[in-house]
Amino acid sequence: MSLFFQQVLNGLTLGSVYSLVALGLTLVYGILHIPNFSHGALFMVGAYAAFFCASALGANYWVALAGAAIFTAFVAVLTERLVFNRLRDAPPLHDMIAAIGLLLFFEAVAQAIWGADFHRLAPPFPGILRVAGTVLPIQRVLIIGAAVALMIALHLFLTRTITGATIVAMAQNREGASLVGIDPTRVSMMTFAMAGALAAIAAVLFVPINLISPGMGNLVILKAFVIIILGGMGSVPGAILGGMVIGFAESFGAFYISTDLKDIIAFAALVLILSVRPQGFFPAPAR
Repeated sequence: MSLFFQQVLNGLTLGSVYSLVALGLTLVYGILHIPNFSHGALFMVGAYAAFFCASALGANYWVALAGAAIFTAFVAVLTERLVFNRLRDAPPLHDMIAAIGLLLFFEAVAQAIWGADFHRLAPPFPGILRVAGTVLPIQRVLIIGAAVALMIALHLFLTRTITGATIVAMAQNREGASLVGIDPTRVSMMTFAMAGALAAIAAVLFVPINLISPGMGNLVILKAFVIIILGGMGSVPGAILGGMVIGFAESFGAFYISTDLKDIIAFAALVLILSVRPQGFFPAPAR
């Protein structure tokens, strides 16, 4: 039974990381209505920014996390201002090509600076807890707790604040929101900043139990797209539920089937669930 609960913990850990990345992706999709493939690069940028703060500047884990979130939010806003904003009236294919170009650009920059070697960020709490025979690494518990806190904070921000309401309004109807005085430029910049910060925090929480590399965002962004398709494009609750579904599918699939197939399981789950519910868990309302 302890092995079962161990997989539950692993599923919650993976699901928490995937959900945070997917939340940023679905927020951006709500504003731009395009699949932002460069979001995976922000995940990687956040990890390297924290690694730089910790290794070169000697910052502790928490300062590195905060610095990575701020820096990645700034980079995300730059991509919105310099690339996506200029392509707003272009065909959607141009946005997709630009996003892929940004992903490759950031990977090349990271490899030029740090090389292709793997790096690791030391966890703030390397110990373990034992509860009813189940081993609980403190870093995994931290990931789950931090993710839940961020999800709750994001929900309260979007539903209980005027600023959050402007983001929701812009996602539902951009032209209508502009007509009532909402500044689309400000909302777009704010949304990209939030998405970048969420990706960076997810990365910094995850890399103490994983490795940092220039291509670390590629598979994560593919799974994030699986998640937002499962959850319903543009749906915040769907991103959270989809992330948990994929996290548990990977964890239990790797344990009971094969670790070699754990990445394939996410895409198999996409095909299986969409064959039953093509609109996703929480389909977005018609625009």
